[in-house]
Amino acid sequence: MAPPLLILEDIRLTFGGEPLLAGASLSIEPRARLALVGRNGSGKSTLLKIAAGLTEADAGKRFIDPGVSVAYLAQEPDFSAFATVGDFVEAGLPPAGAPVDLARLYAEFDIGPANSCASLSGGEARRAALVRLFAADPDVMLLDEPTNHLDLPAIESLEGRLKSARAAIVLISHDRRFLENASERTVWIDRGRTRVLNRGFKEFEAWRDKILEEEEAAAHKLDRKIVAEEHWVRYGVTARRKRNVRRMRELAGLRLQRRERKQPTGAVSFSVNEAGASGKRVIVAEKISKSFGGRTIVKDFSIEIARGDRIGVVGPNGAGKTTLLKMLTGALEPDAGVVSTGAGVEMISLDQRRETLKADERVADAISDGRGDWVTIGEERRHIATYLKDFLFKPEQWRTPVSALSGGERGRLALAAALAKPSNLIVLDEPTNDLDLETLDLLEELIADYPGTLIIVSHDRSFLDRTVTSIVATDPSGREGAWIEYAGGYDDMIAQRGCAPGAEARAQEKESAPSAARTPAAAPTAKAKLSFKEKYALETLPARMETLAAQIDALKTALADPSLFARAPEIFNEKARRLDAAQADLAAAEEEWLTLEMKREALEGS
Repeated sequence: MAPPLLILEDIRLTFGGEPLLAGASLSIEPRARLALVGRNGSGKSTLLKIAAGLTEADAGKRFIDPGVSVAYLAQEPDFSAFATVGDFVEAGLPPAGAPVDLARLYAEFDIGPANSCASLSGGEARRAALVRLFAADPDVMLLDEPTNHLDLPAIESLEGRLKSARAAIVLISHDRRFLENASERTVWIDRGRTRVLNRGFKEFEAWRDKILEEEEAAAHKLDRKIVAEEHWVRYGVTARRKRNVRRMRELAGLRLQRRERKQPTGAVSFSVNEAGASGKRVIVAEKISKSFGGRTIVKDFSIEIARGDRIGVVGPNGAGKTTLLKMLTGALEPDAGVVSTGAGVEMISLDQRRETLKADERVADAISDGRGDWVTIGEERRHIATYLKDFLFKPEQWRTPVSALSGGERGRLALAAALAKPSNLIVLDEPTNDLDLETLDLLEELIADYPGTLIIVSHDRSFLDRTVTSIVATDPSGREGAWIEYAGGYDDMIAQRGCAPGAEARAQEKESAPSAARTPAAAPTAKAKLSFKEKYALETLPARMETLAAQIDALKTALADPSLFARAPEIFNEKARRLDAAQADLAAAEEEWLTLEMKREALEGS
């Protein structure tokens, strides 16, 4: 076996008085494929930064073979020092220049070197970071959540490139399927230490559960041994003094062993505040359509969602998943067609960007909407600190501001806040973002036991396979605005259509694009971002539309009076003119809001 390229030994690091890493180790051999896993806050990203040489440990050793190059992909790459994507990529190249075909990389990841770093969406920023990573052609790649903001075709393309890469690779990801496909060895960070499974992630969870069961059995055995020794101390027949001293010393050692035993992190315990059952038909959409700026997003789509259905919505970034979701849930009116909601439907939703969480409010206020420190779950009234313990929050955290939470903690808080409200319809937009694998397990169990209806937008293939009964996806034929419902989970959908949604269009674009388009000189220009005026309009237009709608209703009511024209024809004509003007203003406001909303979705999701 070839010697390791990079070794970490007995790494120790303490944050805030508590040890984060307490003897962690990592060995990276040539062409290794390692999955680095553990709970949120266990130190995965920190250990990866220590391996990359970006963070210094309090103690321990880092060995790297002379001449070995290391490239690190951060969760949130920093573009602040760079004007364009090309500048960002070139800053990561070795002194000798790019060892690979940069034009081909830019084309493969659908990003141009001329794009402005200041206007990159989440998906564009991730693709730019991946271009920089592969352009350096390093010996060791350290990737922290590489699939964040990528759509399904991009994730599958990334998997293929990683499999063929000559570099050793260490991955951190919440995407089970991605880890299963890309890893051959698994390193588990547990209570500050690392444990190694010489198999891929597919075997990890059964191995982890077995270890925890064995630990629990050993702890129970230790407790029983201590009880037996304590009984001998109190009631045993007095033996020779030397023997008594020895047994007392052994008892003290057993007690010390129990005190120093570090318990596994507690499990998340989800509970849903269920409302009464809805009607049998929850949502019925009949030939709904929506367009903006001459582009058709949804065309003649029909679906009937019954009580208890689990619907997944998938598609490439910018395809209009959020628009379709908003129409189905009544947040957006279709241009044509009808959406009706069944009787007794009580909906809660979890948005992708966790916008329901306000950075300056207390954690408790996110649960109770600022109405005190108690919450009612079903028929039980619970203090918020107790409720939050089920989601692995410390008792004192309920008073802290939301801004002090990590990404994983914000994800759990958003779930806790949503599940505290009564519901029989749950709408989840990318619910797996920033959640660790154990929390995902509990969320999947909750969904399995939930008696109501679910609509889920996600790029997590394994999560979709475990939770949904049908999937709504873009039409593989490429018909503009066409969406099709497939029975089963993600794998069933792929079996029926042959490839991931969006893969067909990208393949056609690459085949039809002229060779010059793949060169840096012909790269696409930077996308415009929302201006301050556009952002302000996007925020204020909904209130203006509500005001106009109220004015229109009042004018229609007044004009419905059959005696008004005979009694006061001038007033009737004036109200009629005002009604026409208000209706025109409302149509213009709705069109402007829709255009801006679709622009925002394309910029942030592409």
